[in-house]
Amino acid sequence: MVKKEYSFSSSTVAYYFDADFSLLEKLVDKERAIIITDENVAVAQKRNLKSWKLITIAAGEVHKNQQTVNNIIEQLIEIGADRKSILIGVGGGVVTDITGFVAAIYMRGIQFAFVPTTILAMVDAAIGGKNGVDVGLYKNMIGLIRQPKLLLYDYSLLKTLPKEEWVNGFAEIIKHACIKDATMFAQLQQHKINHYRKDITALAALVKRNALLKTKVVQSDEFELGDRKLLNFGHTVGHAIENLYSIPHGHAVSIGIGVACQLSSAIFGFKDTDSVTALLKQYGLPPAFDFDKKETIRILKSDKKKDNTNISFILLNRIGKATIHTISFDDLEKMIEAL
Repeated sequence: MVKKEYSFSSSTVAYYFDADFSLLEKLVDKERAIIITDENVAVAQKRNLKSWKLITIAAGEVHKNQQTVNNIIEQLIEIGADRKSILIGVGGGVVTDITGFVAAIYMRGIQFAFVPTTILAMVDAAIGGKNGVDVGLYKNMIGLIRQPKLLLYDYSLLKTLPKEEWVNGFAEIIKHACIKDATMFAQLQQHKINHYRKDITALAALVKRNALLKTKVVQSDEFELGDRKLLNFGHTVGHAIENLYSIPHGHAVSIGIGVACQLSSAIFGFKDTDSVTALLKQYGLPPAFDFDKKETIRILKSDKKKDNTNISFILLNRIGKATIHTISFDDLEKMIEAL
């Protein structure tokens, strides 16, 4: 087990890499802890969860909404949770987002922690303090930034993960490589998902590399005033497509990356669209999709990143170097229609 601590604006978060789930009861007061998970994880991790107080929610992005939050809060009240309780989100990105949000608003804020059980959550969703829920087609429209007490990484939890969820998570890894790490991009080109599924040492190193990459970005810009916006690469169009078509997050981000690369080529002369496309395909991800362009633009006009008639878009100058570029909706509509 390797412990690392990282300081943010108002708290310090402990990361426990190469850990075992059993360590959790040494890190928190089990009597005051309440685990929140989804129905899939509750079945897959029944042995690990059996002795904990448990709230189980329905699985899937469609349930990442205020109704689920209200249901959890009602159960917390029934359990008798108070200001000294700690919520522990055990699951993927939906579970971690909801757990952090509930913890922030229950009794004006209680502690929380995460045990991510998917690649996507380990490298992205559980890191950085963004917690929230969707409103209809609008992703993460309600939320806040608040850091967990700790993150526990137990790679054995990934053994029950379907291959599609591995694919889902690698979209975020490829995103990180595109915007910040050309060396990792080249490393990924040398392998496929099965390499990381079979080689736990290689997987642990890759997860840690990505987790720390995102952590350092967030440390420098916790409230997304500058560099943290780069982490939205592929997400601007991706989020609109994800909820419009109810497709997996990683697939939607992959499609968004494909769109962003084409815009990067048109605006900055980015020359590596083919390399990014090939890498996405290599990891089972779709770089393109025949989406409703007019409806996508309509959704983008309510995106959190918009500013009146413009929207911030993350584009690539080269592999490993991204930039924040403001595009008017009029220009964006023309460019997307031309794709």
